[in-house]
Amino acid sequence: MGSAQDLDNTSGGTAPARPRGRRPGGTDTRTQLLDAARVEFAERGYDGATVRVIADRAGVDPAMVNHWFGGKEALFVAALEVPIDPVELAARVVPGPPDQMGERIVRNFLTIWDATGGRPIAAAVRSVAAHESAAKVMRQFVGRMLAAKIVGPVAPDRPELRGALVGSQMIGLGMMRYVLKLEPLASADHATVIAAVAPNVQRYLTGPLD
Repeated sequence: MGSAQDLDNTSGGTAPARPRGRRPGGTDTRTQLLDAARVEFAERGYDGATVRVIADRAGVDPAMVNHWFGGKEALFVAALEVPIDPVELAARVVPGPPDQMGERIVRNFLTIWDATGGRPIAAAVRSVAAHESAAKVMRQFVGRMLAAKIVGPVAPDRPELRGALVGSQMIGLGMMRYVLKLEPLASADHATVIAAVAPNVQRYLTGPLD
């Protein structure tokens, strides 16, 4: 997540005019684009924010978005610094039997988070808790990315609700395991956690919600 200044500097109006000349296409350009994207997504939402306006705010050519990120969706994910890339997760968990997707989701979350010591999920939870603008953008992420790309393909109905429920389960797991480091969950092996959590995730995905 960006800093409070990055996310909360969301004054209204149009994006500032691009400075004269073009900023060199180095890593500073990537940073400027991320900072601008955080502001635009918080102000206008995913649908309202455009690549051109984000580039204008950053003072670079719009082609730099594709150069550094490959498009608006990838920029959105990078700007959020979410604890897991939904495109990568979807590629891992959507293929396979729908009635085993809950297990695949939990296993992949644990594998990816453990590889980083849980730092990304800890940063995401703290940022969302502290800043409403960060929470607003994260809600867009859960609704647009998680529900559409992962839950939608298997949900028999109400994919938005099911996506929110899956998100609540996984964020809760991440908070207890990596932020609070609550034992014995914090040090439990993957098989134990999967056996306990996956059935509930599976019910959220494909089971009755009544």
